Amino acid sequence: MSSSSSQQIEQPNTFARFAEKTSPEQVVPRYCVWEITLACDLGCKHCGSRAGNARTDELTTEQCLDVVKQLKDSGFTEVTLIGGEAYLREDWDIIAAAITKSGMACTMTTGGRAMNPERVKRAEDAGLRHISFSIDGLEHTHDAQRAVRGSWRAAVDAAERVAKSSMGVSMNTQINRLSLPELPALSQLLIDLGAIGWQIQITVPMGRGADRPDMLLQPYDLLDVFPLLSWIKTQKLKPANARLFPGNNIGYFGPFEEILRYGGESGTHWSGCKAGKNCVGIEADGKIKGCPSLPSDYFTGGYTHSEAIIDVLHNAKEVSQTRLRSRDDLWGYCKECYYADVCMAGCTWTSHCTMGKAGNNPYCIHRALEYEQRGLHEHLIRVSPPQGRPFDHGVFETRLYPIPDETPEAFPDILGIPLDKLLALHWKDGSIWTDAERRAMLKRAPRLVQIG
Repeated sequence: MSSSSSQQIEQPNTFARFAEKTSPEQVVPRYCVWEITLACDLGCKHCGSRAGNARTDELTTEQCLDVVKQLKDSGFTEVTLIGGEAYLREDWDIIAAAITKSGMACTMTTGGRAMNPERVKRAEDAGLRHISFSIDGLEHTHDAQRAVRGSWRAAVDAAERVAKSSMGVSMNTQINRLSLPELPALSQLLIDLGAIGWQIQITVPMGRGADRPDMLLQPYDLLDVFPLLSWIKTQKLKPANARLFPGNNIGYFGPFEEILRYGGESGTHWSGCKAGKNCVGIEADGKIKGCPSLPSDYFTGGYTHSEAIIDVLHNAKEVSQTRLRSRDDLWGYCKECYYADVCMAGCTWTSHCTMGKAGNNPYCIHRALEYEQRGLHEHLIRVSPPQGRPFDHGVFETRLYPIPDETPEAFPDILGIPLDKLLALHWKDGSIWTDAERRAMLKRAPRLVQIG
């Protein structure tokens, strides 16, 4: 969005600048995200886990029920079942029912391709509280990213079924260069579905997402993302009583913190990565991580069938490293940042998968605004490709370039799309992009490539 377009979307006063430093947190188990199978019926081109086939050594039903007991005894209060595609595991509703019976809330995140009436009924009978559907753009944009024609229609139809049940329905969306200009239209789809909330997160270069740098946002694109999200929340979602839940890589601080995070669904201000503090991720073979998205090779602290989950959270260095992080662990821009002692470089998953190690996170609105004041945009350049394994990543480096001059009469735009065209888009329109544009952004990159 050009500077003139930013002026058309009201910016709030800065709040988080005055936030006091938070105390180091101890382990307080609350939320578990559990991949119960890696099997999937989609082939998403941004999938960090490269889901498709089930793992060869996925937990048995008996082992899964033991995990449920461990989670309950450890103090967890909510468990979200994911995959792959969770419903492709035949005993998924047995696991869900055990979670509910234990007193914990059970939810599910799904692509929804085969969430048919029978599976919706099974979910309802198992006591699921709500189901969140992954919708990453309008119909043609979504189908291109999910690699299956008809997947958008199937997900929307399934969401409508869930909305008519006793369960709540919500939506989650990856923000990348394909989906960004379609977010206003997607917000209306969410409202029309009667969804209770919308979780958003930036697409991270992990797994298949790391193969396709051209679909990723550049750090300076956040200068468009945050005003747009703030407008969507205040002008679209709030009047409809729908909630916006910014993911952990939507940040940090800056003039939009008050609208997107302060006093609302996500707490007062960003206070550091919660991986291994309040949440845990479990993989289908029993791997225990502080967050389900973190690369397994570096962040696996143990296995559910050989170690107690709570002991791993407290004692495994692979998990506790986020909880015990200090300013000494930061590097690059983040080490010298005004918010360093509170922010700790934001989302560990994002910084590690982008830069090759945690502690320096270019996906930060405060950072982008600081560079903009100096007449600079920060660019990412991929210097090392991923290896082609689940949860793998490459390595990017950052470069600073002068901001190109704008013509005074230029109409406000996002990614070159005029703002009036973007805001006039309806969710039934299919896509704001042409087929050729979608293919270009989703093309696998050669070994070394610059994006943006």
